[in-house]
Amino acid sequence: MIAILGAGKMGEALLSGVLRAGRRPADLMVTTRREERGTLLRERYGVVVASNAEAAATADTLVLAVKPQDMATLLEELRPHVEPGRLVISMAAGIPTSFIEARLPEGMPVVRVMSNTPVHVDEAMSVVSGGSHAEEEHLKLAEELLSPVGKVLRIPESLQDGATALSGSGPAYFYYLVEAMVDAGILLGMPRAAALEMVIQSAVGAAVMLRDSGEHPVLLREAVTSPAGTTIAAIRELERHGVRSAVLEAIEAARNRGRELAEG
Repeated sequence: MIAILGAGKMGEALLSGVLRAGRRPADLMVTTRREERGTLLRERYGVVVASNAEAAATADTLVLAVKPQDMATLLEELRPHVEPGRLVISMAAGIPTSFIEARLPEGMPVVRVMSNTPVHVDEAMSVVSGGSHAEEEHLKLAEELLSPVGKVLRIPESLQDGATALSGSGPAYFYYLVEAMVDAGILLGMPRAAALEMVIQSAVGAAVMLRDSGEHPVLLREAVTSPAGTTIAAIRELERHGVRSAVLEAIEAARNRGRELAEG
């Protein structure tokens, strides 16, 4: 039995993906803060809706999908009910495995996960790290749970804050760039809908080429960049305005903010 505790948007997306991958609704349970949310999930997916205490006492795998600021309260609620040997998977940004281990029974295996919003379309990037008591079997179980909704990569926990900044927040950076490119199209006289369609398809095509060609992004960019052409004129302006440096500093700032949140 798998229990998703705090089934908000990310939790529901994981639930939906796991069901599409072939798991039975009877093998899943969810907990929610609001009763009407639980009713909606029961009606939509046919899963069991339970209390946190019931989930802790029943499920073999507990997926903690609550917000970071709610984690301490949840763990305090779970501790009297969870039995040793359960697998705990945390999806809360910035919360180290040591924080969770210290608030649950001794020896509890904990796996930390950072995923992102493309989980809704089965194209998530999820990174997993094991705590001090997590063995290979626990990491594999976490990977099997996440693989139906996207790609899964195993990394040391020391890199989790960087992964949060890079891929956890990553979709927002691309949306920001798309927004700017659409505005540029409007500036050039294009209707918004046409500009948006062109930019989206360009983004999808470029992403598929990056994924499937195996080529370094520099080589793919150079293939578009003809001598004295339009692309190099645009690249020159991007470099002149320090866009590359801004991206580096922005992602570093996101990493630092993640550490601040983890420290409370």
